[in-house]
Amino acid sequence: MSLHDVWQRVDSKDKANLIKQIQTNQSKENILDAQAERLPEINLSGYLEETTNLPIYDNGLFNSATQHAIVHTRYKIGADAYLNIYNGGKTNIKIAERKIMLQLADAQQRQTVANLRLLAAAYYLELSKSYIFRSLMVNDIADQEKQLNRVKVLLKQGVILKSDVLRIELKLSRQKVALLQIENDIKIESQKLNIMMGEADEQTLIPADSVNDMLLPLKTYPEYLAEANNEAHEYRIANQETGLSDLKLKDVQANSSVKVGLYSSFAYAYPENFLYPYAADLYSLGITGIKVSFPISSFYSNRHKVKTAKLERWQKQVETADVQDKVRQRVNEAFLRYQEAITKVDVAKTDVARATENYRIVRNTYFNQTSLITDLLDADVQLLQARFDLAAAQVTARLQYYQLQNATGHL
Repeated sequence: MSLHDVWQRVDSKDKANLIKQIQTNQSKENILDAQAERLPEINLSGYLEETTNLPIYDNGLFNSATQHAIVHTRYKIGADAYLNIYNGGKTNIKIAERKIMLQLADAQQRQTVANLRLLAAAYYLELSKSYIFRSLMVNDIADQEKQLNRVKVLLKQGVILKSDVLRIELKLSRQKVALLQIENDIKIESQKLNIMMGEADEQTLIPADSVNDMLLPLKTYPEYLAEANNEAHEYRIANQETGLSDLKLKDVQANSSVKVGLYSSFAYAYPENFLYPYAADLYSLGITGIKVSFPISSFYSNRHKVKTAKLERWQKQVETADVQDKVRQRVNEAFLRYQEAITKVDVAKTDVARATENYRIVRNTYFNQTSLITDLLDADVQLLQARFDLAAAQVTARLQYYQLQNATGHL
């Protein structure tokens, strides 16, 4: 499986990403909910009641009362509506706030995707490195076993000492233990990736990408910095949060604004007791008007809320500036580390060539009886380590590249 395939499965299966997708969908619904507040409020209500006679205690509470006949059955059914015309712009502010929250949720989801991709890349590259290490170790063990057979022949001929054979056998046993550790590393890294992709733990995962083709061209630092200033996830999130603080300040200031609205009601009721003289008849009544109010108390009750909102906006502006500094530092560090990793790859390639030549020379001199077994074993260890270092350097360079992409918001 290629790393691109791994990313596609992680994007669709990882639970952390699914949570962010759900939050984004919630933000979309919140926008529709805020827009619905522009519609009129409509209520339907009614009642049905039975009342007793009305006693009149015209001679005092402790004397008999005169029963006043009234209409015993009363009922009313009607509807009322209210349409907000102006409330200081609070409805528009709320809609704008929900839209920014959607943009914020989208930016947070993109950041989650990028972080998950970086983590998946780290697991994938570690898995690639483990497969390379296993191949190198298996080949080296096979070479050492062949070399051991040649050394045993020299021992039978009395050319070398028994200790030479024991040293090679000791090295082989250690390498087999190291191979077991590498096999376990493969299983562990495979499980980590399978969990992120929603696959079974025991599924075998073999990287298709070759670390030999993993080095990518390097842009200049100013180019990466310019990309980060426009696309870095942390910077976009900070900008959205600053925008929310601006809207919150406007919302608090709107508490001191005039509120204007249209209201209307219509009802059927029995009996008629709205206008005098009353009548025991069914009647209907419709009312329409305009309502204007101004919260005078907000001049003293809203002052501290406004100050708090202004301080919060200032805090977000400072935090945004701090985020920009951190983004610049991350880009610079990732850029320098990637340059460093590329240099290490070049050095590691040179070291492999030197170690290969050194091993060839020492191997020939040993079997010509002009060097010691320790020299041969050291040369073999140096060659194997140089090959390990090359694979590790190539993997590290690729991971540093992805870290640089993540810092600039392009992963």
